[in-house]
Amino acid sequence: MKKEILISEDKYEARCAILENGVLSEIYIERQNEEHILANIYKGRVDNVLPGMQIAFVEIGLEKHGFLHASDIEYSFEDIEDSDGSAKVYTDLGDSPTQRRHGKTEPVITDVIETGQEILVQVAKAAIGTKGARITSTISLPGKYIVYLPTSSSVGISRRIESAEERQRLKNLVQSFRPDTAGGFIIRTAAENKSEENLSAEINYLLNTWKSINQKARRVKAPSLVHRDLGFTERIIRDYFNSNINELIIDSKPQYDTAINYFTLLLPEFKSRVKFYNNKSIPMMEKFGIETGLKKALGQKVWLRSGGYIVIEQTEAMVSIDVNTGKFTGENDADSTILKANLEAVEEIVRQMRVRDLGGIVVIDFIDMDRREDRRNVYQALQQEIKKDRAKTNILRISELGLVEMTRQRTRPSIKNILTQICPYCDGHGFVLSVDTVVINILRSIKKAVRKSQRKRFKVIANELVVSRLLDRRSKLIQQLNQEMGLRLQIEGNIDLHLEDYQVLDEHNRQIRLD
Repeated sequence: MKKEILISEDKYEARCAILENGVLSEIYIERQNEEHILANIYKGRVDNVLPGMQIAFVEIGLEKHGFLHASDIEYSFEDIEDSDGSAKVYTDLGDSPTQRRHGKTEPVITDVIETGQEILVQVAKAAIGTKGARITSTISLPGKYIVYLPTSSSVGISRRIESAEERQRLKNLVQSFRPDTAGGFIIRTAAENKSEENLSAEINYLLNTWKSINQKARRVKAPSLVHRDLGFTERIIRDYFNSNINELIIDSKPQYDTAINYFTLLLPEFKSRVKFYNNKSIPMMEKFGIETGLKKALGQKVWLRSGGYIVIEQTEAMVSIDVNTGKFTGENDADSTILKANLEAVEEIVRQMRVRDLGGIVVIDFIDMDRREDRRNVYQALQQEIKKDRAKTNILRISELGLVEMTRQRTRPSIKNILTQICPYCDGHGFVLSVDTVVINILRSIKKAVRKSQRKRFKVIANELVVSRLLDRRSKLIQQLNQEMGLRLQIEGNIDLHLEDYQVLDEHNRQIRLD
């Protein structure tokens, strides 16, 4: 399978697209006007403790307080959950009072934390909707090959490293590097077959980073940011680049230089796979079909190659996915037709979950299958396909009705939540592109209009909300665009225009076709 990573950055947002055989399989977007807080470490102050819910609200210097669950306050490391370095943990507080929840022992929160207390915490899940960030005092510092857990004492290893001999080699290496009081480590999948030099260098780097964090935490007052995670491009390389990636293509010179520096220091053997995209005639994301893929990722209906389709309904509580035969009638008996449609749907369902970053409870309604063997085949296909997904999942067996219930880890807002907002026209029954997204689309369309028409004077007509944003927070970007490209832009609001609609006209008021 050919795998490529695309990283695109402009003045509006940074985007990463992961392609498998030329098809979009994952997308990550980070707006330039929004702060990335996931994995950041803060010195916080406990503002309120709710023993009835086993949570505390901690002021960490953000707009919303972080919420800290009792099970995230203290723990002993016992099990490895996934290859991305995340761990399943259980509390072990000695003589401290505990209570049972979902079969696990956890502390009574009032016995381990109190209002006004200062505490070092890390963001485990970014704020989503009205919820603040979920935080934990279980600090983890991820590297390319190793995750360092300062408050743990064990060495774990990714379950995706299957060779017993290699697992033991890596464990012995890490144990030999580890000082007695160094904390715990998780050996990531990327460490497989890596040398002693690779691992020791990263462990020393992580230990020094933790030392610096502790020193800063003692100096600053709560609430304060103590440690910021890596930048966008470095995080993508650290977390997603491996030997299976054929190319990493970047269209931003600063980010390309950042990537080259990263590879030079840590991954010199893969440096030749980094490419700079400098085609000025067509944007990289447009050339590789990412813009089209994003539009499809916002739709409810996704067509399959056979003529069948799936329907994806995303709500705050859960995601439902329905499989239909559609235009697919098959050639043999009905059971074979249904089985083929369900098997084809499995691949697309997993891809859509990854592209859209769907999380929480997911219910898949496959087409009803009478034969138990067919249900088993579909279930096994789903298990096999889900191995491509980095997010933690838990799949229950397929029911007699053809339903599959599963959970999928959610650590950040989905693509739908990033790119859209509640529709002001239908009072939340549907969705439209957010004002920021439309503004970015307009700015990109202006650049496209310049390329296509070779003109310098344009009029932009858009909804008044969009125009207000253009002339308010985005006014500097308009000025920069004018200066860089020598443009003369006239921006006009029209209250009757749909929020997503806009027009780019030339100096003779003729609309410029941008498709």
